[in-house]
Amino acid sequence: MATHQQPDEAFIAELKRWRDVRGLSQTALARLVGYTPSYISKVETGQQRPSASFASSADRELRAGGALTRAHGDLEGRTPTAHQPTAGNGTSDAHAASLLVEHEDTSLHYDGRVYRATQRRRLYNDSPDPVARYLIRISVDRFPGDPERSNAHFREHPLTWEEIQLQASINGEPLTWRVQHDRDAFKELWLLFENDHGRYPLYPGESAWLEYSYTVGDDKWGTWFQRAVRLPTQLLSVRLDFPAELQPQVWGTETTMTAAALPFRTAIRQTQENGRSVFAWSTEDPPLHARYRLEWKFRARTDPEESAHVMETAETASERMRAVGIVQEGDPILTKTARPFVLPDEAEDARRVVAELISACERASSVHVFGKGMGMAATQLGIDRAAAIVRSPDGEMVTLLNPRIVEESPETDEQYEGCLSFFDVRGKVPRPLAISVEHTGIDGQQRITIFERGMARLVAHEVDHLHGQLYRSRMRDGVEPIPVSEYRGTGSTWQYGTSAQ
Repeated sequence: MATHQQPDEAFIAELKRWRDVRGLSQTALARLVGYTPSYISKVETGQQRPSASFASSADRELRAGGALTRAHGDLEGRTPTAHQPTAGNGTSDAHAASLLVEHEDTSLHYDGRVYRATQRRRLYNDSPDPVARYLIRISVDRFPGDPERSNAHFREHPLTWEEIQLQASINGEPLTWRVQHDRDAFKELWLLFENDHGRYPLYPGESAWLEYSYTVGDDKWGTWFQRAVRLPTQLLSVRLDFPAELQPQVWGTETTMTAAALPFRTAIRQTQENGRSVFAWSTEDPPLHARYRLEWKFRARTDPEESAHVMETAETASERMRAVGIVQEGDPILTKTARPFVLPDEAEDARRVVAELISACERASSVHVFGKGMGMAATQLGIDRAAAIVRSPDGEMVTLLNPRIVEESPETDEQYEGCLSFFDVRGKVPRPLAISVEHTGIDGQQRITIFERGMARLVAHEVDHLHGQLYRSRMRDGVEPIPVSEYRGTGSTWQYGTSAQ
């Protein structure tokens, strides 16, 4: 099975992979890097050789940790290969044909060291041509939110075909495959509906179960798993199977074309089976292009590699936040006004940014207890867009797009705040007890929401972030933050007297 690929194919594979990881369409990426969607389309189909400027901009906006600039460096001084269309031999591939997925069922089994993913799809051929192959991707990311570290890890420890142990079949018949792209953390290949004993095309009007499975060790598989709906699908189901002794905790985020990124709309069901904790979730008729992301942590065990890394590099509260992907004070993005969304035109971009925020909040919550609630602004993730989320102490979440404070109450109070971007200190900050915030809905409609007391403080803090302001600038003259070691309010709620009720 040959794995050699031409240098321009390597760049294309990295570009597609990172665009998919960040959940950006060609149009959305084009806006970020200042190129046309047509240019990006031509690059990804091999019709246009990418410029060094484009590679650098795309690497920065996709937060690819240098993967794109390195791949582009391989292009220099070499002759680009021409784009080759799919060969036609009387059959269609999964992109050209009208394939429907009657049921996609995915299971992930973890034995404490190795993950094994098994994906079963009941495919229906709604086209006039037989289908003889199907494109699949295997993409891993050991350290979500830290692409530089993840890329460095995979350069030293690339994902190999030997460890994957890929197996594939259609209606029980083993399949062969042909590699399309082979990168350190990304594999793309065609499953061919044939083997040494015969060919098994999917003919018009027929259905078949396509199944494939692969293994990845936990030294290369991060604690997240994402399903993207690329074909019309009637039923999507996911099952995560973990050792119960690890005390797993699982949560999920969905991003669709018609709704903001939110936690799963239906609960993930948990059962105990023979010493295993099994988490199951399903949805009917998921929208095309929807993304469903599951994440987990093992409360009874700290990842030894992650623990060693934190012990080595994260001796302070701020360094722990840096380790989970939070931009720290000194980064220029924290002092600039974030770019607003044009809604509803950029609804897809907004949903994906909010999904990133939800995921980052979960990571931050795994290393600190937030008794007062918490918030996160997109700029704190290095994303120059006007989006923030706020989570109340009881878990209620508020999403804010293009927010600005339009009215403040004359009554104020002064309480300690912490900021994830300089978490080693706490500062006493005066804030109004009530604020009115104008923000934009995913549908483009302007709304005004009133927040009071603790939620007003949390929201005002995040709105400040999106306007390039840190709470230090809000403190009274002569008052300085105190070290977190001297702060006695960690894990407790803010206190309000009778006059503030």
